[in-house]
Amino acid sequence: MNKKLMRFAKNLRKQSTDTENWLWNALRAKRFEQLKFRRQQIIGNYIVDFVCFKKRVIIECDGSQHLDQIEKDQQRDEWLKKEGYQVLRFWDYQVLQDLDIVLEVIFQVCQDHPPPNPLPSREGGY
Repeated sequence: MNKKLMRFAKNLRKQSTDTENWLWNALRAKRFEQLKFRRQQIIGNYIVDFVCFKKRVIIECDGSQHLDQIEKDQQRDEWLKKEGYQVLRFWDYQVLQDLDIVLEVIFQVCQDHPPPNPLPSREGGY
């Protein structure tokens, strides 16, 4: 794995924004529907804010800097979708002002999003 990316992810965890801390407090330690979320995780060449690997759901908290990188975010999201993830993006102000609504959206997506396909069974030729 890319050591530079690993160091960057570790620094992001140490220097989380207020928004990320606010949302992390609700998601961490299986507090949210007993689902395990991880923060600032590397997936491919990207670092995502939060991910539930079991449900293959990624949550991004976007500040104003994302207004200048819409195309870059779209390309990133497309790659992550091809890898089987569903990406949810929330503006910082949404998380800070309407956390309950944000959590309800996350809950609905996690309920509706099927887990990854299981490995093929050994029956029938394996």
